[in-house]
Amino acid sequence: MDRKREIEKRVESNVEYYVKKIVKVIAMVILAGALFFLANYVLMRLWNWLMPDLFGLATITFWQALGILVMAKIIFGFGGGGGKSKGGSHQRRKHRSNHKCSSLRRDFDEWKHYDQFWKEEGEEAFKAYVAKIKNENHENS
Repeated sequence: MDRKREIEKRVESNVEYYVKKIVKVIAMVILAGALFFLANYVLMRLWNWLMPDLFGLATITFWQALGILVMAKIIFGFGGGGGKSKGGSHQRRKHRSNHKCSSLRRDFDEWKHYDQFWKEEGEEAFKAYVAKIKNENHENS
């Protein structure tokens, strides 16, 4: 008797699990459809609000907006990207960006001496440079 109840509970939990999955899938399909039709409606409203006034185009219906949306998706792509191939291109971009400014990065190590230079010579050199520019501007006037 216990064996039979255990099997019944297992079957019941499996059925409950699959029913929940099916309900979730149906809910997702309905939500995706609703979002698609909402996006289409927003496209239609934006078109009818902007295009006639800006460009003198005619207003469109819901189904014409759907056609424009589908045509735009066909022309410009669906935006999903490429899964695994995307990771490869990311690696190439990362490699390229690491070596893009290598000549500038080599010189960057020299900047650690900037503060010491400014304390020893920089301020005096800057004052001399400003005085030289003032004299040149005064002579040109």
